Amino acid sequence: QVQLVESGGGLVQTGGSLRLSCAASGRTFSSLVMAWFRQAPGKERVFVARIAWNGALTYYADSVKGRFTISRDNARNTVYLQMNNLKPEDTAVYFCAGRAGLIVPGERTYYRQSDYDYWGQGTQVTVSS
Repeated sequence: QVQLVESGGGLVQTGGSLRLSCAASGRTFSSLVMAWFRQAPGKERVFVARIAWNGALTYYADSVKGRFTISRDNARNTVYLQMNNLKPEDTAVYFCAGRAGLIVPGERTYYRQSDYDYWGQGTQVTVSS
């Protein structure tokens, strides 16, 4: 079993920045593919970004490309989501997720909720207009 805890959410103005963190425990973090999803009120949970175990292979949803950056620090068992140029439509609860897996370079994989086994409780991000 893997435990994931998100932090770093808050209220920001349009154009501002936030960095979310997700701390993992209970399993070898460096062996996991990690991802961020988000869910706005009344909407389904959607994919944001994912990163391979070694941090080299990343993939982003079109809605956040060029604005968000996913990264990880395996020594600290933590994955991050740096969010820049935030927009009101980014307002959502952000969840981190993880699973054991292999990402083939160049393939756009591991973007579905069903791809992931472990989930955090979420952290609220609100972007005011």
